[in-house]
Amino acid sequence: MARILVTGGAGYIGSHTVRHLTEAGFETVVLDDLSAGHRAAVPDEVPLVVANTADRPAVAAAVDEHRPDAVIHFAGSIEAGESMTDPRRFYANNLTGALGLVDALMESRVGPIPVVFSSSAAVYGEPERVPITEDAPKAPTNVYGETKLAFERVLGAYDRAYALRSISLRYFNACGARADGTIGADHRHKTHLVSIAMLAALGQRDAVHVLGTDYPTPDGTGIRDYIHVDDLASAHVLALRALFDGAPTTAFNVGVGRGFSVQEVLDSADRVVGRRIPRVLGPRRAGDPARLVADSTKIQRELGWRPRYTDLDEIVRTAWQWHSTHPQGFGDRVPAA
Repeated sequence: MARILVTGGAGYIGSHTVRHLTEAGFETVVLDDLSAGHRAAVPDEVPLVVANTADRPAVAAAVDEHRPDAVIHFAGSIEAGESMTDPRRFYANNLTGALGLVDALMESRVGPIPVVFSSSAAVYGEPERVPITEDAPKAPTNVYGETKLAFERVLGAYDRAYALRSISLRYFNACGARADGTIGADHRHKTHLVSIAMLAALGQRDAVHVLGTDYPTPDGTGIRDYIHVDDLASAHVLALRALFDGAPTTAFNVGVGRGFSVQEVLDSADRVVGRRIPRVLGPRRAGDPARLVADSTKIQRELGWRPRYTDLDEIVRTAWQWHSTHPQGFGDRVPAA
């Protein structure tokens, strides 16, 4: 049984992927500093190493102790808006920390094992054409996207020089929660639209702040490709299997292939919750493209990946199930009626 080291495995997408890996028959070890992740998101039977990827001695010790056969790397800072006001933190976490991880692998006894990297559609910036294919120009409009692209390039160089193969998954807007309602997003201070809408519905936020109403889109609000977190998790498992089967270093878009505007997402949330969620219109946020929609033909063709969740209301409904039964995230739980 292959053993997988999952950095950031106590976070939102990482914790969902850990469960998919377990269900697929892999052993997992989570490495997370819990700065954004939650201990309660990690299954009791999964070892948790509390460390930052930039702490090379700690990472090296974890690698030497657990001897993973591959790594899935989620750990890092994720807020595009924050990256424009605090770039130092993003370069430290997303590039320096990631370099510490792969260097610890290279210097350990396990050597250059395969890596699946949590990248982002932010590497494209403002696209020339939509849907976006993997060969589209890379021109990030925010520091977050710059750091993701920089580490993709590191991985390419490490493959050419050291035979460290990797697959980078450029995903679009992750949302939703596990269908059984046991885990979901717990980032109340972040800017994930669906989560903010759910928190506003619960009265934990006064309103949803719509950032920009003058984009060149049908209703003036930004358009994104919203993909369910379980569909993202399944893509990581398929990428891992492909690397074990000898796949070369490459990158894949992971998205549904259909875009929804901010207004359409809020209308969906209104339907799911059963009442209008308050919203406040505001100016654009620096670094935000008008439209990001994936062309995921490549991953569907090469890895056989298919999104299970393609209906926006269904995706939002899973988020509402999680948030309404866990109003304080992993801090508490309201028993089902």
